[in-house]
Amino acid sequence: MTDPVLRTDSTSPPVRALPQGWRKNLPNYLTYLRIAVIPAITFTFFIKGEWSYYLSTLLFAIAGISDWFDGYLARRWNAHSKLGQFLDPIADKLLVATVLMLLVDVERADLLPSIAIVCREILVSGLREFLAEIRVGMPVSKLAKIKTAAQMIAIGFLLLGNGGPAWMHLVFFGRALLWMAALLTLVTGYTYLRLGLKHMTEETDKNSA
Repeated sequence: MTDPVLRTDSTSPPVRALPQGWRKNLPNYLTYLRIAVIPAITFTFFIKGEWSYYLSTLLFAIAGISDWFDGYLARRWNAHSKLGQFLDPIADKLLVATVLMLLVDVERADLLPSIAIVCREILVSGLREFLAEIRVGMPVSKLAKIKTAAQMIAIGFLLLGNGGPAWMHLVFFGRALLWMAALLTLVTGYTYLRLGLKHMTEETDKNSA
């Protein structure tokens, strides 16, 4: 059975109506999967054996791919939900923060860039919550997308670490990418903070008027 479509006029392309059943909830299921991967990565991270490097990296890759897919499917099928909007950024931040703490603990990741990344995520979460209350959107910038890509690749390299081929120098390149992500974190974090302060000032002026 094909999905029902809506047409706004005779010349506009068909628009898919809100999907029914499991398709409507699939983006949320992928978010649940990402949250469930966190304890699984933690468990495999401390198992002895070379295969644990590959398994933890595979789990992280699955989580990263599911992050892209849940956003794509939510847009493609118009399957947005308040639960998904709430859980999706939390799942991302929990995943990144947990894995960075694990990597710092075994000295595969440097402490300073890891702190910068985690603190920025907390800052942005607070700003998004404030701006949502006054109904102001905070779109993701292209630089922030580059930061996220560098960050995820870095974490993948560091998870695989010494389990990968020695000639690839995964830990070295992973640390370099993590520092790059941390620098971009500071830049994008400042940009978001400036945007948030602007609206905070405007809101204060309105209340005092």
